[in-house]
Amino acid sequence: MIPSTFDYHSPASVDEAIALLGDLGDDAKLLAGGHSLIPLMKLRLASPAHVVDLGRISGLAYIREDGGMLAIGAMTTHAAIAASELLRAHATAVCEAAASIGDVQVRNRGTIGGSLAHADPGADQPGVMLTMNAEMVARGPNGIRTIAAADFFTELLTTALQPNEVLTEIRVPLMPARSGSTYLKMANPASGYAMVGISAAVTLSSDRNGDFAMHQPEFRQAGGGAPGTDHVSEVRIGISGVAETAMRATAAEAALRERPATAENISHAALEASAGVEALGDIHASAEYRIHLVRIYTERALKAAVARARDA
Repeated sequence: MIPSTFDYHSPASVDEAIALLGDLGDDAKLLAGGHSLIPLMKLRLASPAHVVDLGRISGLAYIREDGGMLAIGAMTTHAAIAASELLRAHATAVCEAAASIGDVQVRNRGTIGGSLAHADPGADQPGVMLTMNAEMVARGPNGIRTIAAADFFTELLTTALQPNEVLTEIRVPLMPARSGSTYLKMANPASGYAMVGISAAVTLSSDRNGDFAMHQPEFRQAGGGAPGTDHVSEVRIGISGVAETAMRATAAEAALRERPATAENISHAALEASAGVEALGDIHASAEYRIHLVRIYTERALKAAVARARDA
């Protein structure tokens, strides 16, 4: 189909884009990579009177380390993120999520900022951003503000961005020593969207001799704590593609945090991953099947993240 008529704007700077949003109001939509907005416009599910294209604004595509954080420009493509050695070394889940998105054309044109701002429930990176404790940097007429990932995704296709704000950067904290992360999903074979996507980040105790465990009675009661046993000092699990917004599997995290990183404990924690999840059902997967997959993929993701943490 052909989109309805609209006026096209191509600002040369973020400030110019913000000014256009202020002038045009609710009739304007931002265009980043275009792989979400343009299909919606072709289907007449979105009919903005004005399209503000961010593609010609320089300086919004980059990946760099900055003060203990990994800074990713909002216009950085999925392909660039998937290929980044810096991200692969310090935030593997971000790379793996980017590599799993759509197809080659989508990855080469689609941007991380556009995907996060669109907040599609089947998108891969929202759950990863929750897992990695990321921050979103937005610019508007009142200046710059930073929004924690936990506060960014508010409801279906909705974020905490104001109508006159532009997402300019994503900041991912560097993980401590002996940490690992991963992203696994069951993808819709046609679209590549996640029917279930699980990201996990794990940090193991740095005490390889088990002293940390031997001073924690609850570890011994759980059947762990033998000298040399790795323990989970921190764990975060993100769920994508299941509910109306990405979410953390906090019950599963609590079940594994400060416990031995054994296969038995990981399996037990994975059973808790679906607690509090109001799963969506559709023609691709029922709500019950998605819940089943959450538990399976959580166990796989946790095992992979623990293995990477051990190798770190």
